[in-house]
Amino acid sequence: MAGRGAVHGLRRRCYEVLDVGSVHDPLGVAVHRGLILVVLVSVAAAILESVPSIAARAHPLFLVLEGIAALVFTVEYVLRLWAIVEHPPLKRMPPWRARLAYASSPAVLIDLLAILPFFISLFGPTNLQVLLLLRLVRFFKLARYSPGMRSLMDAIHTERRALVACLVILGGLMIIAAAAMHAVEGQEQPDRFGSIPIAMYWAIITLTTVGYGDAAPVTALGRVIAGITAVMGLVMLSLPVGIIASAFAEVIHRRDFVVTWSMVARVPLFAQLDALEIAAIMRFLRSRVAAAGEVIAHRDDPAHSMYFIASGSVEIELPERRLRLDAGHFFGEIAILHQRRRTATVRALEGTRLLVLDRDDFSTLMRENPVIARRIHEIVERRVGTQPVEARGDLALGEIEPGPAAEAEAQPDDGSKAR
Repeated sequence: MAGRGAVHGLRRRCYEVLDVGSVHDPLGVAVHRGLILVVLVSVAAAILESVPSIAARAHPLFLVLEGIAALVFTVEYVLRLWAIVEHPPLKRMPPWRARLAYASSPAVLIDLLAILPFFISLFGPTNLQVLLLLRLVRFFKLARYSPGMRSLMDAIHTERRALVACLVILGGLMIIAAAAMHAVEGQEQPDRFGSIPIAMYWAIITLTTVGYGDAAPVTALGRVIAGITAVMGLVMLSLPVGIIASAFAEVIHRRDFVVTWSMVARVPLFAQLDALEIAAIMRFLRSRVAAAGEVIAHRDDPAHSMYFIASGSVEIELPERRLRLDAGHFFGEIAILHQRRRTATVRALEGTRLLVLDRDDFSTLMRENPVIARRIHEIVERRVGTQPVEARGDLALGEIEPGPAAEAEAQPDDGSKAR
């Protein structure tokens, strides 16, 4: 049982590193960056190897790089298949079925194509151009490690039906334009417009606004048709661009919403609020960007805001130690309830994007929503006895004012709490 538990723990850890890749996990970040480096090096090597003079001089080096890349990608592929049974949506499936479903997904098929060239070459001479093309497929592995590329792929997948409709309309316009030019220019230029299939080449080139110039109308009516076709091409190009752009913006907005939601919901002060109450708080968040080295909050300044770290990292300079907080963490949450002076300086360690919740805005929310106000105060009363600093945030319990007597006894700065 102990051995089975160890294997399960190792598999779970492998899944977290490879498929989750949290920004809070140093090993996950290192592994993903290492894989990105291997992808870039292997693609660059494949491109350079297509130059005969370079391939002749550096053939042994290219063989070594290809062997290393194939080994790394093979190990990654095997480990992903082994650990994917820890993926929550697949946990209810039998392990073999979960792995089969995962192996047939587009991203994993690209992983398989990335290692095929090496193993195909082991069985003897093959078409080098085909192998080179398969090796360049590795570039698409970057989509797995890039949030931006994943968001773009998600946007395309979301709007796939609309994009297919655009292609159908484009195909219809191509046929109509080709038929019209065949009817008008077929007698004048039989080699270019003698049939509808031949004229379709001119139509698609014109609709895509490329216009090579190797096929052009010579009659007045033909030029009119060509002008209308070119204008329709501009309209057709703008449709998929607009569809993808709006879908991409929606995906980014949704991802930022989920990230912000998770940050707000993780704050102990808000942990027991329901979905609508957390959404009400999110409406009052504003964005702030801090440059590397910039002081976000000074010691002894009035505490009037709490901060969520959307990206980057900050350092809280306590009298006895320093705390580093990375993306997803928060600090100063009790400042939005009771304004006291800061007992620590907070400084950005790198370019950092913060989401700020001001005390005045939060007070407005509390006045407008008595239910939220009552639940927040109940949570505060229960938390008075907890530790002043927790790992996930700057918990400034000294900013809570339990009563006049306690406030009179409280020191303005006891050096033991971070706010």
